[in-house]
Amino acid sequence: MTEEISEQQITAALKRHFGYDAFRDGQYQPIEEVVNGRDAVVVMPTGSGKSLCYQLAALLLPGTTLVVSPLIALMKDQVSALEKRQIPATFLNSSVPPDEMDFRLAAMANGDYKLVYIAPERFRNAAFLQTVARTELALLTIDEAHCISQWGHDFRPDYLNIRDALDGFPDIPILAVTATATPDVRADIIRQLRLGEAPREKPYVQVQGFSRDNLYLSVHETQSHDAKYRHVTDLIRKHRTGIVYVATRKHAESVFARLSDEGRRLGESTILLYHGGLSDAERTRVYNAFVDAKYPVVVATNAFGMGVDRADIRFVVHWDIPGSIEAYYQEVGRAGRDGLPSFCELLFSYADVRTQRFFIDGANPSWNIASGVLAAVRRSAKGRPVAIDADSLADQLGTNGIAIETALNVLAQHKAVTILPKTRFRDPPLVSPNPDADDNALRKVFEARREKERRDRQRLQDMINFCDTPGCRHKYILSYFGEQARADVCGGCDRCGLRTAPEPLTDAQWIIVQKVLSCVGRMKGEHAVSHVVNVLTGIKSAYVEQHRLNALSTWDILHGFKPDLLIILIETLIRSGCIRPVADGDDRVALTTKGLRVARREEPDFTIRWPTEAVKARPARTASRVPAPRSYDDFGGHLSPEARIRANALRRWRKEEADNLGIAAFRIMSNKTLFRIAEENPRTLSHLSHIVYNQTLNTYGEDILDVLSSLSDC
Repeated sequence: MTEEISEQQITAALKRHFGYDAFRDGQYQPIEEVVNGRDAVVVMPTGSGKSLCYQLAALLLPGTTLVVSPLIALMKDQVSALEKRQIPATFLNSSVPPDEMDFRLAAMANGDYKLVYIAPERFRNAAFLQTVARTELALLTIDEAHCISQWGHDFRPDYLNIRDALDGFPDIPILAVTATATPDVRADIIRQLRLGEAPREKPYVQVQGFSRDNLYLSVHETQSHDAKYRHVTDLIRKHRTGIVYVATRKHAESVFARLSDEGRRLGESTILLYHGGLSDAERTRVYNAFVDAKYPVVVATNAFGMGVDRADIRFVVHWDIPGSIEAYYQEVGRAGRDGLPSFCELLFSYADVRTQRFFIDGANPSWNIASGVLAAVRRSAKGRPVAIDADSLADQLGTNGIAIETALNVLAQHKAVTILPKTRFRDPPLVSPNPDADDNALRKVFEARREKERRDRQRLQDMINFCDTPGCRHKYILSYFGEQARADVCGGCDRCGLRTAPEPLTDAQWIIVQKVLSCVGRMKGEHAVSHVVNVLTGIKSAYVEQHRLNALSTWDILHGFKPDLLIILIETLIRSGCIRPVADGDDRVALTTKGLRVARREEPDFTIRWPTEAVKARPARTASRVPAPRSYDDFGGHLSPEARIRANALRRWRKEEADNLGIAAFRIMSNKTLFRIAEENPRTLSHLSHIVYNQTLNTYGEDILDVLSSLSDC
């Protein structure tokens, strides 16, 4: 690019095309970087305006911008919104009929569109690649870029096809955007897209805006489905509009049925159901009904995810623990997009962790399982495609149906088998083996995936740690994503307590804010928050003297102000958009355009929550004190010898299960319950149901009976 595009040109284009006078915090810098030819990786949370970054950049650059997106509904919504603004755009995906696809490809090659949204599988389509070769491309945007990383929580193999396609356009900038990416995932995105490799310049990386002040985060430990149901109905009564996330289709249907019955009893029909087992048409109907505000509540699995854009969602409740912080924060991020207070509650039970471990097992099949799947396909194919019943094959191989489906997809990705398109939604897939497949190479592929399994399990543990954290929940999340959290108390979670409402500043408070912003401005984005505090309060250090910060006019102008409260004030000003972090993983801060206006008192309606003495965070939940372990002979003396054998077997099983979950053994069942089971020696779930709670029966019933049946002589 011969001439740089100026800030004035970018701001004028924002007003001309979108009608906005100013950018949201975090939007301008990525646009400036990519329109002037530099690659960028941008991590901004759901609802923060990521799409405007690449849409405006596309309008500033000559040629066509490709936007890779995994969600058909999102493509349609964004193209429709652009067309209403008279911006030429289209999408290319499996929903487009062949004749219309040919028309759109021809128009794309002719330069008729400024933005073309494509599904990642288009990079496997010869006609599309031929069209790309004839198109003047301006920018490649990868939306939901975490999908390209095998360390991400939502890895999509089709995204890997982008890597090879990059060779076809080496000179255009690449913008990767996502709402959720840890430092490891960001590094993997850069590696997968080969950003920073010669001749490409090192990419601009921005992580910003994870703090959502209007979301109140809460974790409530529940021991039964009845307790969960009471919490959900209470949230619906209080907040009316929201999403109930559940881990499985079965739970989704049962929760939906119960809430619907309640609604009919009250003369209302306000609940929707959404999960991956529904037909495409039904999912589209439910999605549109919710987004168009025809229904206030949807019960859904995580299939109801990317692209959900409704501003007035007042609550998000998780019936089950999500599998990762990434998934959790993306889902709660759908609440409160209008900036108004919204409530997010996670109904936590250690028993629910088993479901997520089941999913991890299914997402990471071993080579033994994959080779068994491959052998079954080869054995049954006999020169023609064979239908694979995942559940039946899972029973044969001693695994679950998800593992079979994952193994098939990985085998297909590495050309060991071909999976034919389904003719009907619920039909099992038709699979053909590739006679040239190299089993030794395939074994290495599956062995290499053990690192992914390790990371998946660590992500789940991080999610459990979030539930148990004794400190601020917002701070935990900010730290997880690599964004510096400088305040210990947010006032927006159950650990920190309820947040007070923002209030207009007093004259004395205005002067303090102006002094803080003035100091940040004079330090020119070259110094950390701790150094800003030292300058304002006149605290000398070797760093201060080395950089001559004590010569600044703002030196010691807040003498006597408590440093911890000053840090919280600076954090508050960051959240309000007056101050911004300079770079990814860096504690340096700089003044924003809004901050300059506030410093000049040009925003008379400016309000913040003024910091007070920090509230001490509540301690984490801790298990009740239990006596040091003793043998069952010491406190189970009333048991018969046979019952004592059963009790010891149950004790060993309980300890192993507790160790796997990282919890105290008594959380699985009490000694009293264990002894009663050992005494009565139940052989059926019906008998066991008279001894244990329904939650224990549903979670561990089969396991308990298995332990007892292994001691049939007792």
